Amino acid sequence: MAAPLLHTRLPGDAAASASAVKTLGASRTGISNMRALENDFFNSPPRKTVRFGGTVTEVLLKYKKGETNDFELLKNQLLDPDIKRLPWLNRSQTVVEEYLAFLGNLVSAQTVFLRPCLSMIASHFVPPRVIIKEGDVDVSDSEDEDDNLPANFDTCHRALQIIARYVPSTPWFLMPILVEKFPFVRKSERTLECYVHNLLRISVYFPTLRHEILELIIEKLLKLDVNASRQDIEDAEETATQTCGGTDSTEGLFNMDEDEETEHDTKAGPARLDQMVHPVAERLDILMSLVLSYMKDVCYVDGKVDNSKTKDLYRDLINIFDKLLLPTHASCHVQFFMFYLCSFKLGFAEAFLEHLWKKLQDPSNPAIIRQAAGNYIGSFLARAKFIPLITVKSCLDLLVNWLHIYLNNQDSGTKAFCDVALHGPFYSACQAVFYTFVFRHKQLLSGNLKEGLRYLQSLNFERIVMSQLNPLKVCLPSVVNFFAAITNKYQLVFCYTIIERNNRQMLPVIRSTAGGDSVQTCTNPLDTFFPFDPCVLKRSKKFIDPIYQIWEDMSAEELQEFKKPMKKEIVEDEDDDFLKGEVPQNDTVIGITPSSFDAHFRSPSSSVGSPPMLYMQPSPL
Repeated sequence: MAAPLLHTRLPGDAAASASAVKTLGASRTGISNMRALENDFFNSPPRKTVRFGGTVTEVLLKYKKGETNDFELLKNQLLDPDIKRLPWLNRSQTVVEEYLAFLGNLVSAQTVFLRPCLSMIASHFVPPRVIIKEGDVDVSDSEDEDDNLPANFDTCHRALQIIARYVPSTPWFLMPILVEKFPFVRKSERTLECYVHNLLRISVYFPTLRHEILELIIEKLLKLDVNASRQDIEDAEETATQTCGGTDSTEGLFNMDEDEETEHDTKAGPARLDQMVHPVAERLDILMSLVLSYMKDVCYVDGKVDNSKTKDLYRDLINIFDKLLLPTHASCHVQFFMFYLCSFKLGFAEAFLEHLWKKLQDPSNPAIIRQAAGNYIGSFLARAKFIPLITVKSCLDLLVNWLHIYLNNQDSGTKAFCDVALHGPFYSACQAVFYTFVFRHKQLLSGNLKEGLRYLQSLNFERIVMSQLNPLKVCLPSVVNFFAAITNKYQLVFCYTIIERNNRQMLPVIRSTAGGDSVQTCTNPLDTFFPFDPCVLKRSKKFIDPIYQIWEDMSAEELQEFKKPMKKEIVEDEDDDFLKGEVPQNDTVIGITPSSFDAHFRSPSSSVGSPPMLYMQPSPL
């Protein structure tokens, strides 16, 4: 390793170093400029030695007399990249302070060194690698679990702030380097956690970079998210549970040290409970919980929400949401950062809903974006426990009114038929209404039942369901079955005749594959997903669960109740004509196929993302 450039440091050394390096930069402009700087340098007491011997003062005196050899050596020493790769972090405090001062002096005198210095600092934002070699073969390559890692990170952040004091444009040069240095998403959890943690720290003292840093982090989280579907995560957890259960029962027969084993399990238990089995989900969970913690720290001051700071963060995140999340289909968990932020104050939840509503109704937006906005509205209204009933009603009024206006415009047109390509946003809005109604119908009817029924009747579901656009044919079967059962119970609209007719019109598609021909029927033509289906990340769900509306599975008695319509005395006097004589006589509700009610009468959350193409036997005519 090359000898260090600076050996000792005395008071005033920083000023002397700056003068010396500035003198080097001014040498090209002539001896006249050097004389002015020379006096300042000679009057300062510290003496600096260089790697090849002598002092900077002596080198400059020789250069003045025309001896340029040592001066060229000094310039090459400053250009040597080894200077910036010195192991300075784990040295004594004196050496660390000396190096920090050197970095400040170097970039102030020669800004050409700014990028290399920033790159060097950013490279220390991850744990160092420990490589053990035998000959030319790497025997071991692992992370160095250094106890001084937090202190080293603190020193790196000090270095960035020192450089920024000398070069105010540091943040502008730093951001491309942070993007370049971001570890590959398949790196270890510890590496990703350390780097993201340091990025978030940078966003605190370089607030101009916060938007770009958050966008970078969320973009990487999305890459993890789309590679870990909810089904894959649940399957991995279930397999691990079964394996552990089998192992425990077998080993228990031969385990003589029960007390010792119990004590060991107690110590390792909490960490093991929080750990995800799926490796990609484990990385995603760690980083998501880190981002959610950061959001809370930014928005809460002394235990209360700071409106100004939360507004600024909301503006950053809503722009990132529009750019990254809204166009991404079937992401499972990353979007919960908006869910969590909106829980801080009702105003932010209403602003988010209004933002999505504008996206949905704006015909200038691509259809896929409008449909995604509809998915988010429905899922958010259904799952956000912090949204009051009055807000739910306001959103339902907006959506249903828009649906009726849409139908008014289509009834007399030539496109008044069921077609997802033509009416995708309409069907997405219909499903948002149906899904919200399924989750919130108990609240809508709680208190005064007659007033609740009067409100639901004012929404005029009948016209939407009976329209030529036929939304029941396009929406997810699980949502349609719940909606049909609940509306039938309260005699709001009778859907089962339409469901059966749609079922008869669903023609199976024969697809040839390597395994032979298969007959399939598309059950999700809208390609719908619910963005706020339950979070299955163990660490992150601790932030989400207190503000999350879970689906309450119905008991057998409740299922039987939904199969029976309400007594007419409870409904308003002016009963609709279409309800008379339409109730099945066998007390069973016809589903998509005969006797399929119980099979499809499950939580709508089970229909996630793009379900596989399923074949359903057509019902007999």
